[in-house]
Amino acid sequence: VFNEMKGAMSSPTSVLYDQLGRFLFPTNTYHHNSGGDPDTIVDLSYDQLKAFYDTHYHPSNAVFMTFGNIPAVELQEKFEQRALQRFEQLNRTIEVPMEKRYGAPLRVDTAYATELEEGESEDNKTHVVMAWLLGNSTDLKSQLKAELMADVLLDNSAAPLRKFLETCGLGASPSPLCGLESSNLEMAFMCGLEGSSPSHAEAFEQQVMELLEKIATEGVAAERLTAALHQLELNQREIGGDHYPYGLQLMMSSISAAMHRGDPIALLNLEPVLEELREEIAQPDFIQQQIRSWLIDNPHRVRLVMRPDTAMEDRKALRQQAYLAALKSRMSQEQKQQVIDLSQRLADRQAQEEDESVLPKVGLADVPPPVPMAKGDSKSLAAGDFHLYPAGTNGLTYYQVFFELPELSSEQRHQLPLLTRFTGDLGAGNDDYLSIQDRLTSCTGGIFGFTTMRGAIDDEQAVKTMVGFSGKALARNMEPLSQLMHQIIESPRFDEHERIRELIAQQRARLDQSITGNGHSLAMLAATSGMSPSAQLHHETSGLAGIRAIKDLDHRLESAAEVKRLADEMTELSQRVLTGQRQFLVVAEKERLDEGAELLNRAWEAAARDNGACYQTQAVRAKTEQLWLTSTQVNFCARAYPTVPADHPDAPVLSVLGGFLRNGFLHRAIREQGGAYGGGASQDSSIAAFRFYSYRDPRLMETLADFDQSVQWLLDHQHTAQALEEAILGVVSSIDKPASPAGEAKQAFQNRLFGRDDAFQQRFRERVLNTSIDDLQRVTASYLKPELASTAVITNSHHQDLAKLELFEQHHI
Repeated sequence: VFNEMKGAMSSPTSVLYDQLGRFLFPTNTYHHNSGGDPDTIVDLSYDQLKAFYDTHYHPSNAVFMTFGNIPAVELQEKFEQRALQRFEQLNRTIEVPMEKRYGAPLRVDTAYATELEEGESEDNKTHVVMAWLLGNSTDLKSQLKAELMADVLLDNSAAPLRKFLETCGLGASPSPLCGLESSNLEMAFMCGLEGSSPSHAEAFEQQVMELLEKIATEGVAAERLTAALHQLELNQREIGGDHYPYGLQLMMSSISAAMHRGDPIALLNLEPVLEELREEIAQPDFIQQQIRSWLIDNPHRVRLVMRPDTAMEDRKALRQQAYLAALKSRMSQEQKQQVIDLSQRLADRQAQEEDESVLPKVGLADVPPPVPMAKGDSKSLAAGDFHLYPAGTNGLTYYQVFFELPELSSEQRHQLPLLTRFTGDLGAGNDDYLSIQDRLTSCTGGIFGFTTMRGAIDDEQAVKTMVGFSGKALARNMEPLSQLMHQIIESPRFDEHERIRELIAQQRARLDQSITGNGHSLAMLAATSGMSPSAQLHHETSGLAGIRAIKDLDHRLESAAEVKRLADEMTELSQRVLTGQRQFLVVAEKERLDEGAELLNRAWEAAARDNGACYQTQAVRAKTEQLWLTSTQVNFCARAYPTVPADHPDAPVLSVLGGFLRNGFLHRAIREQGGAYGGGASQDSSIAAFRFYSYRDPRLMETLADFDQSVQWLLDHQHTAQALEEAILGVVSSIDKPASPAGEAKQAFQNRLFGRDDAFQQRFRERVLNTSIDDLQRVTASYLKPELASTAVITNSHHQDLAKLELFEQHHI
């Protein structure tokens, strides 16, 4: 936990949220860092931890939530028999008290640790944020009114407060904290800027309050309120489940009310309250009253200025050293020996073999037959090939348009992320970006661009790349969705130079914040960047090299001439991409499919352009060793080996190997003993690479040694059938993982698009289930050879192991 929180607090956004909570909630639970402040975690005693656990983690303070069709009484009987009967009810109610309210706004200056490159200035690296404490989150109507207000003010670039934040010139981009925080007992509304200066704080606060006063006096267009309510309805209707199961998603959306002794079911039943709000927003002063009472006349407001401090990390290190030295100096020889003995007992405890027979067990016999991928129909219409997938979407329609990537120059390939990033954020046709943003909110759930690429199932060097565009809407809005998608995709306005400049600044800020939360993935992209064309391009566009490129581009665009040059290049790239062979996907309820396809076909009735040659990749197979330096208190390590593509018989075995090494060796060595927050291994067959990684790790060289030792452990030891079974079940569960109805249809279409049909899925699954220990040892000896390893690490410029990595390519980010 200590290293997890050191990693979390390496992110300026996390520090900002923590600092804001301290002052927005001066007296209650939320005043404290919920994960633990690294500076004070070391002061926690075992007795304190146990006393807290005995009360807060007692069943008397627990909430049980279930999803499914088993009667509640049966579930409650099981809870009682298996757990609750062993405990006595605590005569204590643990709850979060309502926060005491300020009588006047509070203004605070704080700092965050940062590391600058040589010659880089601290200017324009300050965060300025304003936050208000609102009403109780367990009241559904109050929460929906707050969400409506937040959407009206901030939902898109045409919303008045968002527009101000993007164009005021007082900062680089809106703060990541902008919006409504409704998971706590009391809601909070926040807005702010990053990339600002302390000298701008006063002007920023004054201009925000003047804008809110103007809106409270003049109101907003009725269409904006209707559009915000439309977004609430769309979110209520959509069946999720692509990231985690739908039932769990429903629980997480209502768990705050359950924890604070509200009514969780009421939070799920939005429709009656939405009907009430439809009537209330018709009142001419509805939004004005909300803004005045919650924001303008609310004295519980905090303005936080958080500036960079390049010396903070050094001061922390010195304080920690002094603390440890003082602690040691006060210890007797007997106390020192107790620490040594305790450390040895911990090491012995971690090395013990667990008696896993006490746990409930799922075995290979419990694995159900495979569920076929979702099926659809295909037909050719004037606009191109259409693929129609019926799904239980609860009244939503999903459109996707794919263009096979034509031949591009190297520079154009690297600009693809900008093209997709700009989708829906620029004007199109005769509409400027503000008009497009309004139309998107009023009739769609958003339109987004993306690039997807995969190696062939029998050759990772043969890469197929598609540029895709995705949109969704309620069924009644299929026609405006199809028309808007066509306009945005076919006629983007790259003449909006100032807007392009804003979007690049926002993208840079967003990517800067992503490193400490996604460092293990970025390190793996760097380590595998020499193993296939798609791995190389991912690293150069979405990985650390891509983040570096965006920073360089952001610096270059200080010149108006450079902005125009980029706009001209993006115009040429867009026109070139649209010459690629196109395909259309429609996912909707069965009775809506034909109508949805016809509307989309009508919007794209013009014939496809001459597509010419498709993008041809050059084979890539090179060993890499990279060191990336950034502002982080912890490290991220990755090591990778070239392996085989997806349809090779060894690919499923390597997938099982990843889980086997994680469960049997890496979790214990890297997390339990090494102190990292996470670590593991996996096979990525689309790029034919096996990757090791660690996450928020205090170590470097020791972790790299653990990667190597896990290989020897696998080869040199006897292993149990149960360990193999667990690894196999892990892979099967990821293959069989359910998604939302629309998500399963989109996934099935893309699998078939890239040659991963039902027969391939079945072959892969059967090979996973038939994997043996001998197979694991054979592929380990064949592919995980030391001389083939590529390595990448992310750390800071002061780490003690840097001298040992002096032969690595060194990069700053």
